[in-house]
Amino acid sequence: MKVAIYPTILSGGSGTRLWPLSRRDLPKQFLKLFGDESLLQSTCRRLANPLFESPTVIGNHDHRFLIQEQLAEIGITPRHVVLEPVGRNTAAAAATAALVVAAEDENGLVLLLPSDHIVPDADAFAACVLKGVPAAEQGALVTFGVEPDHPHTGYGYLEIGDQTGEAWTVARFVEKPSQEAAQDYLESGRFLWDAGVFLFGAKQMIAAFEALAPGILRAAADALAKAHRETGAMTLDQEAYESAENISLDYAIMEKADNVRTVLLRTAWSDVGSWSAIWDVLNKDEAGNVAHGPAAINVHGTTNSYAYSDRASVSIVGLDNVVVVATKDAILVASKDSAESVKDLVAALKGGEETLRHTRVYRPWGWYEGLASGERYQVKCLMVKPGGKLSLQSHRHRAEHWVVVQGTASVTLGGETRLFGENESTYIPIGAKHRLANPGSVPALLIEVQSGSYLGEDDIVRYEDIYGRLKDPKDL
Repeated sequence: MKVAIYPTILSGGSGTRLWPLSRRDLPKQFLKLFGDESLLQSTCRRLANPLFESPTVIGNHDHRFLIQEQLAEIGITPRHVVLEPVGRNTAAAAATAALVVAAEDENGLVLLLPSDHIVPDADAFAACVLKGVPAAEQGALVTFGVEPDHPHTGYGYLEIGDQTGEAWTVARFVEKPSQEAAQDYLESGRFLWDAGVFLFGAKQMIAAFEALAPGILRAAADALAKAHRETGAMTLDQEAYESAENISLDYAIMEKADNVRTVLLRTAWSDVGSWSAIWDVLNKDEAGNVAHGPAAINVHGTTNSYAYSDRASVSIVGLDNVVVVATKDAILVASKDSAESVKDLVAALKGGEETLRHTRVYRPWGWYEGLASGERYQVKCLMVKPGGKLSLQSHRHRAEHWVVVQGTASVTLGGETRLFGENESTYIPIGAKHRLANPGSVPALLIEVQSGSYLGEDDIVRYEDIYGRLKDPKDL
């Protein structure tokens, strides 16, 4: 009997090393860094193979609409969308994945993989996974390793032992090494980069948690039993899930278990974990430079560098080995050799607005973008998708003026609904129940001017919402 493989994509990361493009509310897995599809979408495409069942995505509760929209955009219906109310690293997510699959197929295999890696050859990836199936069917917890081609200090390593068939025993796991140690690993031929991809029987992983990390398993099981199910997703119970230890699967299980095997991932691979890694992947000019993004970038007398801009024109003169990333509200300039340290920079910014969200903020109905602000006023551009509809709502502290600049807007105010076309406007008084919708077939663009004593996004009272945001005040 053929054993089914159930892919589970981990999409809870924050991608801080790719700041300022990657931010808490729009991390790297949702960014279209290498073409017309995001890293999450590319990962889902990679799994569109008869070898795999439809994927489950485990992600951050705050990203639920991004996950659902990006999968719908490429025509993929997920098996499940499981939302974490708080981040608890990969161990709790792995326990959750095993429990979800075991409830449906006690003999099923779980393929656990990140949402934000690049593996350009989907067929080669599937072939490598298939080579790991015999070991997983025999009860092993299988991890996949990549043969290193240079002494990388930003990856974890696996030291391999004896080989049986396509799998090796794992002598030990090594966290990110020094440059000297990484060079020794490369020369020894006995070490692989840890790709962060796992294949295991659901019941075997549950047994491993029962033996090695029972508290995490109990927390995951309790969080699933009490999960809230709505709008095509299940949100794990926060109190139960918070009780799980915040630890990686490697630390909690893989480094302690005696039935771990590794299979070589014989395909191009990158975790695109830093700006230097993105530079590695992209095509370069004769001087080794990458100019990336929608804005104009001018490079003169510069070598081996990466530049990105989404708004302003950027010029770089007389530099070597640098990263320049410019967004509307933040600019990063760094040595490419220090790209891994961007994560430390973001931590030092201590949750400042520029680390949390872009000036353009996505919502299930479209997006809004801040244009200008001052004392008692704020100006935004709103885009409402065709068929999109904001909640029926009111504000305690602000009034709003809307001007339609593209498309058609349906405005409900005080129980009356009226259509507005381009160059028409309306006024929403403080405290008035109102709703904005787009009944047309093209995106509706509006300029919104807010005025009042408090202009925060949390000044909102919802009465109706087609996206199920009434029960959770975090869903803005």
